Amino acid sequence: MGANRLTLRCWLAILLARLAGACSRAVGYGAGRTLPGRVALTLAPGSLAELARAHRVILISGTNGKTTTTRLVTAALSPTGPVVTNGDGSNLVAGLATALLTTRPGRGSIAVLEVDEIALPAAIKQTEPVLVALLNLSRDQLDRAGEVASHVARWSAALAGREHITVLANSDDPLVVAAVLGARPTANDVIWVSVGQPWRRDFAVCPRCRAAWHPNPIDWACDACGMRRPVSQWSLEQGALTGPDGSSVQLGLTLPGRANAANGAVAVAVAEQFGVGIEAALAQMRTVADVGGRYLVRTLGSHSVRLLLAKNPAGWLEALDELRLADRPVVIAVNAQTADGTDPSWLWDVPMEQLRGRQVVASGERAADLAVRLHYAQVEHTVEADPALALASLPAGPCDLVANYTAFVRARTTLDGGAA
Repeated sequence: MGANRLTLRCWLAILLARLAGACSRAVGYGAGRTLPGRVALTLAPGSLAELARAHRVILISGTNGKTTTTRLVTAALSPTGPVVTNGDGSNLVAGLATALLTTRPGRGSIAVLEVDEIALPAAIKQTEPVLVALLNLSRDQLDRAGEVASHVARWSAALAGREHITVLANSDDPLVVAAVLGARPTANDVIWVSVGQPWRRDFAVCPRCRAAWHPNPIDWACDACGMRRPVSQWSLEQGALTGPDGSSVQLGLTLPGRANAANGAVAVAVAEQFGVGIEAALAQMRTVADVGGRYLVRTLGSHSVRLLLAKNPAGWLEALDELRLADRPVVIAVNAQTADGTDPSWLWDVPMEQLRGRQVVASGERAADLAVRLHYAQVEHTVEADPALALASLPAGPCDLVANYTAFVRARTTLDGGAA
């Protein structure tokens, strides 16, 4: 058998996995985003590795921004030919397997795969990617993921001994830098991208040596172990991206905000590694107006509703920046289901004080928890657990709905005209 030819066991597993996905969709059990992958991996545990060998795999991971960055990279690379991706956000190992087994591109095609930060070590081992892009690390779903420091050690172990993988990483995040340096102490072959790191509450001590420090947000360094912010080949400043040759270009993305500019900068740097020039990449990236419903604007009754996703404190910091640009009413919907993390204590790390003076409605399954947080932030608010009714309580006109994951999915279904 050729090096890229599937084993009989894997081939049969894929056939059954595709059948399982089709049946799931037919009976309305689900969209078939992860079930096919689970079936394939159960019947042939090595199926993801076999499927990945047919592609040049790019893995994109981090706590925030990975779905958007994956979408932008996929757009940027589209001129090179078909690109396989898990654009639905199914970013655990089963979701990666589903993305690869449900498409039939030509051999050697590119696969751009978003990966949950917990699943990244397994994904690296099974897909042997040609490039890994590391965006950021911060607290998220502590009941499931544990403390951030655990990701630093696990990422380092996953990258150790794999010098054939190109690593592209955010030089402004000390946690990401510590993870990379743990595997590649000299980091001579790492592509560093400076995109900024406004959230700074997850590295009160040096993530490499655990010494107390007070890192400068511009050019941080640890006096105890010597770890410092790497020199970057790419840097983003006020929407302008400067490349390795010193030339700068305005990103001009359709997607708004500082966070999306950061995602775009990483996407351009990734595309350049695959022979796509900056202007060609940006031309494709500028066609992306929303990502999985993020920034979607829909009419609901007498309201024009913009939908924003904020899942954790670092993501909320970016959402608050976006909310400041338009002084209009805000509905905040918070759930605490398994996919969100069942512990909503992260609400106390969000600077809700920035919403003072706005009309705010606390909503979602954990509306009461949110209301307590808003009360202590001295934010005037009302409470309505149903987001649709919360929107209806606002004056007619534009408003924002900010939701965490499962509340976001439900709200998007409602705004698109489906059942809530």
